[in-house]
Amino acid sequence: MLDDKTTIRELKEKVKAFCEERDWDKFHNAKELAIGIVTEASELLEHFRFKSEEQVDELFENDLKRKELTEELADVLYFLLRLAQRYDIDLTTELEEKIKKNNKRYSVEKAKGSNKKYTELD
Repeated sequence: MLDDKTTIRELKEKVKAFCEERDWDKFHNAKELAIGIVTEASELLEHFRFKSEEQVDELFENDLKRKELTEELADVLYFLLRLAQRYDIDLTTELEEKIKKNNKRYSVEKAKGSNKKYTELD
């Protein structure tokens, strides 16, 4: 699997090279990239709309539907990486800090085994 071998920096560089070859920097400001993230995430969400948990699981078992889902995930990742690359955001550092913050907010003692949704734990 490439996930085991590829760094976030390498992914950012691939996205950067792809965009620079096409002279897209002029179109990729923070607002447009954030819109791209939301748009692509909405396209991902559309696959799950009005589906039961069982139906969603079936989507991942169907090769064609799974491919459609993974392409939408890749689109979201592309825009996220591009935004981070354009504005020099270290995603690993930011994720580590967010996990630490959420670890305090949703401690294992507070959250594990609870019947409450994470939004109700605050």
